[in-house]
Amino acid sequence: MNIAIIGYGKMGKAIEEIAVHRGHKTVLTIDEHNLFDFTKENIDKAEVAIEFTGPHTAYENVKKALGFDIPVVCGSTGWLDKLEEANRFCKTRKGSFIYSSNYSVGVNIYFEINKKLAELMEPHKDYELQVTEIHHTQKKDAPSGTAITLAEQILERISRKKTWVNHVTDNPRELEIISERIDPTAGTHKVKYSSSIDDIEIIHTAHNRQGFALGAVLAAEYISDKKGIFSMKDVLNL
Repeated sequence: MNIAIIGYGKMGKAIEEIAVHRGHKTVLTIDEHNLFDFTKENIDKAEVAIEFTGPHTAYENVKKALGFDIPVVCGSTGWLDKLEEANRFCKTRKGSFIYSSNYSVGVNIYFEINKKLAELMEPHKDYELQVTEIHHTQKKDAPSGTAITLAEQILERISRKKTWVNHVTDNPRELEIISERIDPTAGTHKVKYSSSIDDIEIIHTAHNRQGFALGAVLAAEYISDKKGIFSMKDVLNL
């Protein structure tokens, strides 16, 4: 499979390494120094594009690649306000699109555990809950996309919580997300339910970028011959 990588930083290079190891070929890489190479003629050499840039460029990159009729896998976070627009554009183009806040296989299993735990905890009003995410200081968005996904999953299942906030709160209707930026650190996400009797906590810690990179390549393999809008739940058959 021929792949275009849009965003050739640390994550883009990790994706390329995994892709090559799995027998694929990188035919185009785009970063801030060669944006002029992001053309239809160049990207037509690829069967799928993997986009990992940042919150200020992701939407335009996704829309441009979809406009060139290339399936897109996007892992940029911090642009969820335009995700529905991207989905609508994909539908109008009859294209192929996967967005995930986190492509790690382990994290996507963690998402399913989080949903099930929230369902089990819904009747137990004595437990307060908190989401914590810890990342390196170079991470551009806060809270992380993964933390937002975890919080949204909880809000759908814990009826007493109506919205999430990115600070400490004593409002019982608000779900607290705490963001910490520490160097050096592995990416860590925690969901904690606390009562006067006991605590229940689920934690995911990423040791490196390889899990994210592998998941993105798996998503590219899945979407390359399909039409529609998909998720990592589809890719992993969860």
